[in-house]
Amino acid sequence: MKITTRISLVAAVGLALGSCAGMQSQQGGTSFFVTSAGSGKGADLGGLTGADQICQSLAKTAGAGGRTWHAYLSTTGTPGYPGVNARDRIGRGPWQNAKGVVVAGNVDQLHGANNLTKETALNEKGEMVNGRTEKPNMHDMLTGSTPDGRAITASGDSTCSNWTTSGAGAAMLGHHDRQGLRDDDASKSWNSSHLSRPTKDGAPGCSQAALQGTGGNGLFYCFAAN
Repeated sequence: MKITTRISLVAAVGLALGSCAGMQSQQGGTSFFVTSAGSGKGADLGGLTGADQICQSLAKTAGAGGRTWHAYLSTTGTPGYPGVNARDRIGRGPWQNAKGVVVAGNVDQLHGANNLTKETALNEKGEMVNGRTEKPNMHDMLTGSTPDGRAITASGDSTCSNWTTSGAGAAMLGHHDRQGLRDDDASKSWNSSHLSRPTKDGAPGCSQAALQGTGGNGLFYCFAAN
């Protein structure tokens, strides 16, 4: 009886260790996620550098820090400094979520017929992010991008001063759940749906309150660039 009990305990421990190892291996293979948290300062992410650091830190906490992580964000050009395209920052792919599901094989597929949905756009912990049908709605993702992943050249702010302000301005947002108020391409766009806007009580368009007011939480996409 004692021998049988010991064998059972050894087997149970072995299964537990194997399960943990499998989980760590799966997370280590993660190359795409939605941030579980933003900066807490609305669209002020500390620029592209600060946003990348958020991606890197969250990935490290989840056991996927052995890669170089970049935020999927575009910036608009300023005198002497050309704009940056989000699609040019994220490597060549393929990219998979924390569950091992591939969301896109390459940059062109990512901006075409990708596999990015509410069920696959998981955060770094492998958890689903609230969509339009849940409370609070967090489906608005900061991108500052056109549908093909490039910097927006039209007049007006679309990147909250290149991700450095939580005050006046606006940011282009995408819907990670591919749902909106209408049945059109913009509402279904994961990266270019609509601009943020001030709240009715006067909170500026780049503030945390404004982002939450339109159905977001200052979250964004992170991709492994290597």
